[in-house]
Amino acid sequence: MPTSETGPALPDRLPPTEGVIGSAAAEPGAASRSAGRVPVDRKRQPSGDEARGRAMRAAISLIAEKGTAGLRMSDIAARAGMSTGHILYHFGKKDRLLLEVLAWSQADLWTRFQQAADRAASPAEKLDLFVGHYLPRHQSDERYALWTQVLAQRHDEAGRRVLTELLDGWDERLEAIVREGRDLGQFADVDLPEFTIRAVAMLSGLSEDVMFGRSRWQHTSAHAFALSALERELRPHGRA
Repeated sequence: MPTSETGPALPDRLPPTEGVIGSAAAEPGAASRSAGRVPVDRKRQPSGDEARGRAMRAAISLIAEKGTAGLRMSDIAARAGMSTGHILYHFGKKDRLLLEVLAWSQADLWTRFQQAADRAASPAEKLDLFVGHYLPRHQSDERYALWTQVLAQRHDEAGRRVLTELLDGWDERLEAIVREGRDLGQFADVDLPEFTIRAVAMLSGLSEDVMFGRSRWQHTSAHAFALSALERELRPHGRA
């Protein structure tokens, strides 16, 4: 369940929304600082993209605080400074809102990952970037909290398709990096599907450790550990 960063940290402020997709991450502690309700101006309710963006920002901060079970549409409306009816108009129900927030967050993360990968000098650098964007930065990483909360929900077939596409998207990005390195002779000739399954399983396990707060990662970098393990498996035969 990928979550994380463009480099050492996520941006301190959320970027403006464009369409349904945008960013859903804030700096650590931002959720608690923005806990106050925004007054509702019923004479000027936001419309279109502005409304969706405000609702999604409100939702992700509340999910970090309360989880999804206790999340109410009225809470999101109060946090966003909108009426509950306006939230319901745009999203219909909470399950749909949560899926859209997750897709919104991941699309932004993928965009920033691709921008960084386009500047990378080698497949090895792209692999490093992939690990950095996949793993949570810290125990209270809001993106990863959103992933775990949404995956724990019961979803209909449409919801499962959305989640499957998001998960598959990261698999495809990793396979592309490894394929490039393999074709250039910089990575070993691994079986791509099998390698991807192992790599993503390891990254997901490490992510859960970090979010749980396992003491082993307080003084050791999960990023460095994961990257070293992947590089060992991808090192071409005969290279030290």
